[in-house]
Amino acid sequence: MTLYLRLAWRNIWRHRRRTIIIVAAMGLALAMMMMYDGLMDGFNNAIYGNAIRVMGGNIQVHAPGYREKVDSNPLLPLANDEAVVKAALAHPDVIAASRRIQTGGLLSNREGAFTVGIIGIEPEVEAPNSLIAENITDGRWLAAEDQDVILLGRGLADVMDVQIGDRITMVGSDVHKQNRQRTMTVTGIYDLGMPTLEKQTVYISLAEAQSLFGLRAQSTEVQVILNDIGKEARVVDVLAPAMPGYEVESWDKSYPELANMVTSKNVVMDIFSVVIEVIAGIGVLNLLLMAVFERTREIGLLGAMGLKPRQIASLFILEGTMIGVVGVLAGIVLGLVFNASFGQIGFDYSSYAGIADFMALISGRVYPTLGLSKLFWRALTILIITTLAAWIPAREASRREPAQALHYV
Repeated sequence: MTLYLRLAWRNIWRHRRRTIIIVAAMGLALAMMMMYDGLMDGFNNAIYGNAIRVMGGNIQVHAPGYREKVDSNPLLPLANDEAVVKAALAHPDVIAASRRIQTGGLLSNREGAFTVGIIGIEPEVEAPNSLIAENITDGRWLAAEDQDVILLGRGLADVMDVQIGDRITMVGSDVHKQNRQRTMTVTGIYDLGMPTLEKQTVYISLAEAQSLFGLRAQSTEVQVILNDIGKEARVVDVLAPAMPGYEVESWDKSYPELANMVTSKNVVMDIFSVVIEVIAGIGVLNLLLMAVFERTREIGLLGAMGLKPRQIASLFILEGTMIGVVGVLAGIVLGLVFNASFGQIGFDYSSYAGIADFMALISGRVYPTLGLSKLFWRALTILIITTLAAWIPAREASRREPAQALHYV
């Protein structure tokens, strides 16, 4: 086997320029995919990561039966929310866990009545990781002791024509399905640059929500924030056994429309990457076919020396695989250099924030990761394609009769 490897390595460099061109093509293909993966990971953290923070965290913990009744905004209290928070914070990938009460209701004033989602939060716990808290443009963030005050989005404040200090009426249903009404004072207005989302959600303190909806010292949800998007499944697998009797779900189950956007983007790129890899494989096929015709007499000599057709075929397949290995190594180096460089500098996308609603969640610059999340499968695909591309030339070489090949001119 060592002899085959030495022969294959020597043979791929006999036409150095041609091999370098193919290796460069394959390396650039893999490097481009790593660059894209790194940039998309940066986008995911900048856009989808921020969207997840706004919509309810990477992971949510609810009482049993919540998923079946989710459309009716059920107020199902957690049996021991403090224990859930403690168990979540024990995981190394969790940076924050907070109790919430989430339901629906109406806000009304002289401009009309508006359906909204009402979320009671622990302001001091959520503030360090809250995108809402970072984007208060008028007034202030909530405080734990706040009573009869509410935080609105800019989109809702505009349609209701309210400002800081104005009073509005909030109506919701408590745990017994009884309507509860309270006059609230607007204490803060947040602006994410997403009017549609800003019209949908208002925030009050957890203590206020507990009083209003009849949940004494209880909550209906624990929001779990991770240090990076993409780790949800692994963390859920650890937390679920530690929280028996609770529904532990990642954001892709709670917000399927957002998950579909991420999945669709990834599928398109995966198809594009396969096309690039096939093109690189065609280059390997061409290189080795040329080598078969150029080395016809050599193939005949190998056959005359006693090498069997399958051994000659194995030699050419090894050459194709080695070209793939060299191309993969070159691509990894190029991809890491690019992503490491721009991971420090970042790309400024702030000027594109107005293109679409979700682009408003980009806070200045996007910083690519190293692009390692799919590297194994990308590299493996290239190796498989190059090995398969070498099979046709290998079969052609193995079929050459030694006597005829030796007299080939």
